[in-house]
Amino acid sequence: MTDFDMSDTLAPKSDQLDGVDLAASGPQVFTITKVTVKKGAGEQQPVSISLAEFPRVWRPNLNTRRVLAAAWGGKGSAYVGRRVRLFYDPDVHYGGKQTGGIRVSHMSDLPGGKPFSTPIILGQGRPAMYTVDPLTEPAPVPQPTAADVAACTDLTELAAMHAAATSPELRALIRARKAEITEPADGALIPSGGAS
Repeated sequence: MTDFDMSDTLAPKSDQLDGVDLAASGPQVFTITKVTVKKGAGEQQPVSISLAEFPRVWRPNLNTRRVLAAAWGGKGSAYVGRRVRLFYDPDVHYGGKQTGGIRVSHMSDLPGGKPFSTPIILGQGRPAMYTVDPLTEPAPVPQPTAADVAACTDLTELAAMHAAATSPELRALIRARKAEITEPADGALIPSGGAS
């Protein structure tokens, strides 16, 4: 009998980041790569935010959009490269029911680098203040691609790629590229110095 891994079958059939994704994994930090706004009457989730670390978009709810706009302004293009820490909150209400949902706990690029509070509207029109903390952990070092390694001719740059690489396969590729640069190809001899 084969022992199958069911992990790949647990993802929700959805085109967006869902609360269940974060309920299972815990809070996560995401880097924003693109913001798209779909305008139209009746759009309940008009904003789609692409994330570097997740294959599906995040569609923040109205209160979360208020927090993002209050902290970062209304232009989505300014969000690219900025980061958020998202978590699952089981107490989120939607349509008068407690459904759970995604909230923001930390954001990069907050004014003054300090905790930031802004008003939001809870159920039945009740006002409240929502606070996010500054995201202080450094952004992850981007992983080099196989094409980056193949194009590299500088040993110092290769060393930096090796330090940033997180997979054994990528590190092996970088070591092989270093060998290509430092060792003669096809058995050709490299002069040891001086003209002959």
